[in-house]
Amino acid sequence: MIFCGVFDGHGPLGHKFSQSIRDNLPSKLSAAFQMAQQNTTSYGENQQNMSFASWEESFLKSFIEMDEELAMKVDYDGFSGGSTAVTIIKQKDQLIIGNLGDSRAVLCTRADDNHFVPVQLTVDLKPDVPCEALRIANCGGRVFAAEEDPGVNRIWMPEEDCPGLAMSRAFGDFCLKNCGLTSVPDLVYRKISKQDQFVVLATDGVWDVLTNNEVITIVASAPKRSMAAKILVKRAVQAWRRKYPTSGADDCTVICLFLNN
Repeated sequence: MIFCGVFDGHGPLGHKFSQSIRDNLPSKLSAAFQMAQQNTTSYGENQQNMSFASWEESFLKSFIEMDEELAMKVDYDGFSGGSTAVTIIKQKDQLIIGNLGDSRAVLCTRADDNHFVPVQLTVDLKPDVPCEALRIANCGGRVFAAEEDPGVNRIWMPEEDCPGLAMSRAFGDFCLKNCGLTSVPDLVYRKISKQDQFVVLATDGVWDVLTNNEVITIVASAPKRSMAAKILVKRAVQAWRRKYPTSGADDCTVICLFLNN
């Protein structure tokens, strides 16, 4: 079993959130998977083939525990930040993707005519996604764009114009947890085919300036697999400088998981 994750912190203590999640979430998931596998074995099922419901339960348990632990451990006032998470488990020919926030997982697969095609595995979980906006509204939160940034819808508290979070799911950001923000991950399952080549996990800093197709092309053309992630980050930073020369580049973090030998 292989686990990969990218965690993009935001706010004054964003780095503490992302580091703590990186250091603790994998062991929580591992423990949850082991318990689920023991349960499936006790019911006479194949230990190596957990049902999607078992995967879902394991991810949910681990993500909720992680958020509760952050609430107790991180020194904050509720407005000091949080983190996205895009995570992937590969077990044999199974991929299970758990996602919070606006980081993204994209698969590169080979089409019948032999060219590479991107398949976006995750949804960018932002406040203007209809089902996300409905949950936020039902919980009393508000969604609108700030005057100084009219192109980005954000979550705001019911009666205060703060903190203005540009994603609808995240670890942390506890002042919004009663306003529709959630740490429940969105889960996707995929059975790996012979045509599937690799998965790219990356923060929104990459996807804001490069298309899915550009990303898989950059990774596929890397001279060595071990260089692919660094080359992609470099190209993303160059794209930021070219498109937004007066502003600094957003955080760009990448993991490339190759699926075959």
